[in-house]
Amino acid sequence: MVDAVFGAIEKALSTKQEVRLVGFGTFVTATRKAAKGRNPRTGEEIDIPASTSVRFKPGKALKDAVSK
Repeated sequence: MVDAVFGAIEKALSTKQEVRLVGFGTFVTATRKAAKGRNPRTGEEIDIPASTSVRFKPGKALKDAVSK
């Protein structure tokens, strides 16, 4: 059952859909732009490619449960 829920969330996020679990929170995808960075060891400038990540925003019920 848990695998089925995680699979459904993964499938929705892979198509850039928002997944909202009422009382728990919301999963969304966020796109990061390409950027320039520096290697901290050598100081050499490097290119950081654009990427997509998953963000989670906890719902009010979860926040309230954790803050008690």
